[in-house]
Order: sequence, then C-alpha cells, then structure tokens
Amino acid sequence: MKYNWQLPDWANFTFDETAIDSIVVNFALETGELKGLVDSLSNETRKETILQFMISEAIKTSEIEGEFFSRQDVMSSIKKNLGHNDHFLKIRNKEAQGIGKLMVTVRNSFTEKLTEKAIKQWHGILMEYSKYISAGEYRMGTEAMQIVSGTFGKEKIHFEALPSDNVPFEISNFIKWYNKFELNPENVKNALIKTSISHLYFESIHPFEDGNGRIGRAIAEKCLSESLNRPVLMSLSSTIEKNKKQYYDSLKQAQRSLEITDWIIYFSKLILESQKNAKQIVLFTLSKTKFIDQFKRQMNERQIKAVLTMFESGHTGFEGGMTVMKYLSITKTSRATATRDLQDLTEKNIFIPRGEGRNRRYDLNLLA
Repeated sequence: MKYNWQLPDWANFTFDETAIDSIVVNFALETGELKGLVDSLSNETRKETILQFMISEAIKTSEIEGEFFSRQDVMSSIKKNLGHNDHFLKIRNKEAQGIGKLMVTVRNSFTEKLTEKAIKQWHGILMEYSKYISAGEYRMGTEAMQIVSGTFGKEKIHFEALPSDNVPFEISNFIKWYNKFELNPENVKNALIKTSISHLYFESIHPFEDGNGRIGRAIAEKCLSESLNRPVLMSLSSTIEKNKKQYYDSLKQAQRSLEITDWIIYFSKLILESQKNAKQIVLFTLSKTKFIDQFKRQMNERQIKAVLTMFESGHTGFEGGMTVMKYLSITKTSRATATRDLQDLTEKNIFIPRGEGRNRRYDLNLLA
C-alpha cells in the first residue's frame, strides 16, 4: 500500500463535491445563526466569549498531542498576547505561552496571505520553549518520519511522511495551491472543501519534527476564517478531541489515496459539529448574562461565588449539581450558613432542588 505522496499524480486530489451538499446547507444556517447571536452580545461579553473559545482551542489542540496545560497558564498567555494588563499574568509553564501566542497570532492574521515564512513563524512561536525541537525549522536527516503507535517491538506504522529533502519543495507547492484556490465568501461549499484539503495536504507533508498537528489545525482555522471573511468562533480541536480515534482513522485512510471524498465529508461534518457546539456555548453565555442580571441583587457574595462556579462548567452543566459539601468547599463557610444559603436560593427560585437528605442536589434554574 502506497501513501498519497508516493502516487504518480500526488497532490491532484479528486472528490465528489455534491457529497457535502446537505452539510453545506446546514453549515450556512448554523453560521448565520451564530453570527446573529454573537452580534447581539454586549461588547464586553463578546470579547470574553472569543477569549473562552481561544482558550478551549489552545488546550484541546495540545491535549490531542498528549500535552496538558493548565487553563490558567493558557488564559494568561492569550490575555498577555491580546494586550490585557491583568496583574496575574504569571505563566508557570512556558510551553503554554507558545500555544497561547499562536492562537492570537493566527486569529489576528487570518486576512493575510499564507506564506512559507508565516508557517515557519507559527512553528517558531509554538516551539519557542521546546528543548529538543528546532523551532521554525523543517525536519532534517535521512531517517524516515513515521507516525507510529504501540510498544517497542510491536510498533504499528500509521503513516510515513515524504523524505526530509523534499519538504521545502512540497511546502512551496502547498503554498501555491492554497493561494491559487481563491474563494468568494458567499461560497460556503468551497470554504469547507478548501479547509478540508488544506489540513490533509499539510499533514501529509508533515514538515516539522514535532507540532505538525497543531500547526495543521491552525491552518484549517485560518483557511475557514479567510474563506468566510471573518474569524470563526468555534473550537475544531474540542470536537476532534471527543473522538480522536475517528480523526486519526479518517486521516490515515485519506493519506492512502488521492480520491478524498470521504475525508471531505468527515472534515466538513467536523466543522459543522464545531459550529453547532459554538452556538450552544453562545446561547449559554446569553442565558448566563440574563441570569446574573436578574438575580445578582438577590444574592450575597457567597451565593454569587457559588453560582459563578457552577457557570464555569459551561453549557454541559455543573456535574452532579450543587451540594452542601461543594458549597462548603467553594465558599469556605460553616455548614449551618451553607444550608441557610442553599435554602434561600431555592426559595428565590434561583436553584431547583432534587433528591432528599444526603442525596439533595441543586441545579441552576436557567428557565427562570
């Protein structure tokens, strides 16, 4: 079985564009609805929402590669690179600083023409604090670049990238293809097709020793934003991370052929799902804003702290609901005060109780 770059007509991808017609319709509806929702947010809430999506993308694109950064470090890095003057911007893990800076750089430069210099710059930012990787430099040497899983002696090769000597030539061709593929912002189908191919094409070249996945997903974000003529508000990596196996299996299959209809269907569905998730998050943000505005004058400082902690869990909800023990942990108050506070929140219709005795739980009444 040959890899795509070993085939005679390499990089001349073929596909049936009608296969994503229904996805295109749904994506156009979702992205239109999301834009309307975002436009309805206050300026401050919109900035905070954008920040949260960037944090999620930075964390999840790293987790896909097995790197785990604290939310605080990533948030501090992104805020620092956005020019926020918060006093707490101390970043303990320097590598988190790299992914945070990359997110801001990609978002701020989405209208700029993609160049080889930009791709190397992104890698240089990402790997600036890596001890073992030449930041901003293509891989070198004669040893094959292989994507491998399994224990020593039982390795399974998923993909072998083209030789290191070919990388500069292939990246040059990739850049030419990318910039020649011009789009009308109204043409949603071509936006999905170009984004799907750009990620696959880049990953197949695999130009760096490490960081190819993160740079490849950054290219996909830039491509989609550039194609739609506005920065996308979604986290592709959050969707990928939910089912990494499907992502890697789809990529592996696509890298064995130049007929990539199945890959374009998969990646377009991934974009659509990410957009739907983003809409739910923005709807949740609107609910949160309305909820706080409605009830903040009816709550004491302890209650507000507990409610905000519940909201931090996002649109998926505060797992297990609020309990007396959780309330004690969050507010550092006495059991008697916690019980009184929770009863008060229930009477004011801010919390909805469920269960009895030790199984008593409280959920936010978002329909109030």
